[in-house]
Amino acid sequence: MGRFLWLSCLLLFTACKGGSGEGTYARARERMVREQIEARGVKDSLVSAAMRKVPRHLFVPERHRGEAYADYPLPIGHGQTISQPYIVAYMTEALGLKGDEKVLEIGTGSGYQAAVLAEIVDSVFTIEIIPELARSAEKRLKALGYRNVFVRCGDGYKGWPEHAPFDAIIVTAAPDHIPQPLVDQLKVGGRMVIPIGNVFQQLVLIIKREKEVEKRPLLPVRFVPMRGEAQKRSRP
Repeated sequence: MGRFLWLSCLLLFTACKGGSGEGTYARARERMVREQIEARGVKDSLVSAAMRKVPRHLFVPERHRGEAYADYPLPIGHGQTISQPYIVAYMTEALGLKGDEKVLEIGTGSGYQAAVLAEIVDSVFTIEIIPELARSAEKRLKALGYRNVFVRCGDGYKGWPEHAPFDAIIVTAAPDHIPQPLVDQLKVGGRMVIPIGNVFQQLVLIIKREKEVEKRPLLPVRFVPMRGEAQKRSRP
């Protein structure tokens, strides 16, 4: 009788644990937004809503899913990371999005930032230089129903001229200078958020004016280096 009761309790526990998984992740997302993002000053309701909706745990390796909503970046393989939730929200808010924009992302990674953008804007064009990451991100985004995200494997330094100009550009890898092709592909009045630097990096907001480019330093950050043409041009 005791063994039967123990087995029954074990089966009930297993069923409840499996059934409550998504609810647990939803609660973790809510805490993430309240405690890590809104509490630090991110006020854009579109950004908060997107961060509450996108299942971040599906964009990290399975072994890290228990940490998906923690306040730090996580490895996603190939020497790359998924950014800290606050940084994702902060950079997205800095773009000043309204909902009808066409956005270029440089550095697809796992596809998380692209998914957050896709919840807000009309279309997202995202470039990843590592073929394995580009393929897995595209597959993941399609499986989750993001039909307004277009993934390309290539060198993000060169942008995506076939679909330019863009209303906004977000760069999630750090060159040591601002890539001119990205500035050229930004609309007048458009915004670009990009980390600049090698050992010491600064997140910079770029606003393209009619006759000049305005640069606003935002905060110190730490991103992986931008590969491809950016590395060639940084060599002495």
